[in-house]
Amino acid sequence: MRRTKPLLLGSASVATAALLFALTPQLSAGADEDSTATGRGARGTTSAQAAARAAAPAGSPVAENGRLAVCDTRLCNEEGQAVQLNGMSSHGTQWYEQCLTDGSLDALAQDWDADVLRVSTYVQEDGYETDPERFTALAQRVVDQAMDRGMYAVIDWHMLSPGDPNANTALAKRFFTDMASRYKDQPNVFYEIANEPNGVGWGAVKRYAEEIIPVVRQHDPDGVVLVGTRAWSSFGVSDGADEREVIDNPVDAENIMYTFHFYAASHGDEYLQTLSRAADALPVFVTEFGTQDYAGEGANDFAMSQRYLDLMKQKGISWTNWNFSDDWRSGAVFKEGTCDGNQWTGTGVLKEAGVWIRARIKE
Repeated sequence: MRRTKPLLLGSASVATAALLFALTPQLSAGADEDSTATGRGARGTTSAQAAARAAAPAGSPVAENGRLAVCDTRLCNEEGQAVQLNGMSSHGTQWYEQCLTDGSLDALAQDWDADVLRVSTYVQEDGYETDPERFTALAQRVVDQAMDRGMYAVIDWHMLSPGDPNANTALAKRFFTDMASRYKDQPNVFYEIANEPNGVGWGAVKRYAEEIIPVVRQHDPDGVVLVGTRAWSSFGVSDGADEREVIDNPVDAENIMYTFHFYAASHGDEYLQTLSRAADALPVFVTEFGTQDYAGEGANDFAMSQRYLDLMKQKGISWTNWNFSDDWRSGAVFKEGTCDGNQWTGTGVLKEAGVWIRARIKE
């Protein structure tokens, strides 16, 4: 498995990132009397988290980097080095559970050399609200599988319709209580609390985030939380706004990142420039993107996609591509019917987009 490499920043940038990491309040450097009593060591890492890192497969992303944290606008490892994660997002687990097997995740970790898997639990559309216990257990099963392979996992609360995340606050509190209490001692999880808020202003999204983040923090004080942005996580661009509404009125919480989504065949220079500006001022994680149109359909625009990937590499923005399934749309990486079999490796089972993104993840 490929080692997740620290970003090659200038020496001053590395020093600044390391200092900011060490000074992050909930990941404080050194162990005082209270932290010793709770088994908490340097930068907030607990003894259980250290043990989980040690148990990860040698050379895997988690083994190499341990628990991650936000330092300034970057994502940093336990040594304070900025890192960039590249990987895949699942499709909705209510439809494509069969694509998330030991075999497929072995391929993702070892054949694709992925660092991270986003596990998408839809709230509506026959998802979590229909059977919370089943979908919590399913998400946990897949997160555990990622953990066993030394990959990071994004726990995605995939709200979409209704677009106001506040419509599902009670369900979100239940879900993130279950997830954070289970993974508080693991070094490999992110909590994505709202996939694509839409139809509401940034103020509504911010209020929701400031209600849900304390639920996560009650159980997992050190986990990185990912906050969706207005207008389908576009920093408001799809509603005629931009990143300044977040910069001027940020979520009142530490160790968080803001999400941005794009689909290269639909989202051109305006979106690319917004991402570039936002990443200079805010910690950003691109938790979903495609090489097709915004519906994940149609022809691939690999030229525009490469421009986005070049920018994300330059600025150290982590990303997951949509999606790791055999759905009929062009955005699914596997050819239809692949998930009914047991062949996952190589390019023969992949659509055009799958061949392209696999090669980029392996770079």
